Amino acid sequence: QVQLVESGGGLVLPGGSLSLSCAASGSIFSTMAWYRQAPGKQRELVASITSGGITTYADSVKGRFTISISRDNPKITMYLQMNSLKPEDTAVYYCNAYTLSTRLTYWGQGTQVTVSS
Repeated sequence: QVQLVESGGGLVLPGGSLSLSCAASGSIFSTMAWYRQAPGKQRELVASITSGGITTYADSVKGRFTISISRDNPKITMYLQMNSLKPEDTAVYYCNAYTLSTRLTYWGQGTQVTVSS
C-alpha cells in the first residue's frame, strides 16, 4: 500500500525559511514532486525530482527552493527546503509521486504553509 505522509508546514515571516518532508513507501517511484494550491487558484507544480536526481523548478521558486530525496529502503523521504519565503508562497503544499511501471500517481494529504507578518 502506497503512503505519502507530509510534515513541516506552518506559519513563517516573509523572508524566513521552512522545510517540508514527505515520507513515501509502498512502491518504486520514478518521479516525485511538490505541488501547491493557493485559495482560488489551480494546483501548480513547484518542483520535481526523478529517481536519477534530475530536478526541475517553477520559475517563481528558482533560487529559493531546493528539492531533494533520501533513501532508507524501502522508504523514501522527499524534502523541500524553502528560503526567502514570500507571502505569495502561501498555499497548501502537496507531495506527489508517480510510478512508471503502473502509470499511477499518488498524492499526500497536503500541508499548509502560510507566509505572513
